[in-house]
Amino acid sequence: MTTQAQYLDGKILIAMPTMDDPRFAKAIIYMCAHSDDGAMGIIINKPAPNMEFTDLLSRLNISDNKSSSKNSIDIDQKNIDLKVLFGGPVEPSRGFVLHSGEYNNNGNTLAIDANVGLTATLDVLHEIAKGQGPRQSLLALGYAGWSPGQLETELLANGWLHCSADDELLFGSDLEFKYDAALEKIGVSAALLSSQAGHA
Repeated sequence: MTTQAQYLDGKILIAMPTMDDPRFAKAIIYMCAHSDDGAMGIIINKPAPNMEFTDLLSRLNISDNKSSSKNSIDIDQKNIDLKVLFGGPVEPSRGFVLHSGEYNNNGNTLAIDANVGLTATLDVLHEIAKGQGPRQSLLALGYAGWSPGQLETELLANGWLHCSADDELLFGSDLEFKYDAALEKIGVSAALLSSQAGHA
């Protein structure tokens, strides 16, 4: 059984180079929930294939006021280029927004800690599109999930490292940089890890 001190809510999991599941290769995952009942997190460094923010809005029938749709809103053009991420293989058509802690959507927001929340309602996407949403946010489709004891087993098998989260790792726009930056936080070199992979 896991003790409270070992729960990884609010931490970042870093996939080891030996990870053989391509969906998690070089993944870093922000842990939203972790308990004896299982774990749930969002991959924060992989783009969703063939999905831009405008595509996501279109899929949700949200359009700019320039159109005549009844779901039209005034879209803030500075948010048009927001990246949509592949959050994980579970429920890949469901959207999640990780965001700064000052935002709370009428009780629909899970406060992971004082600095980060998770909201999965359409309201938050409307507000982000209008430029009225959280100060910082990350949009993802799907999530990573573990059944009870599964993540602990993977950790014992050296499948993952973990580190503390920070704003740049969570909300930074340079997805390529995040994996090495996460390893750097714990003083590990990606090149050294790769060279040791497969050696006893």
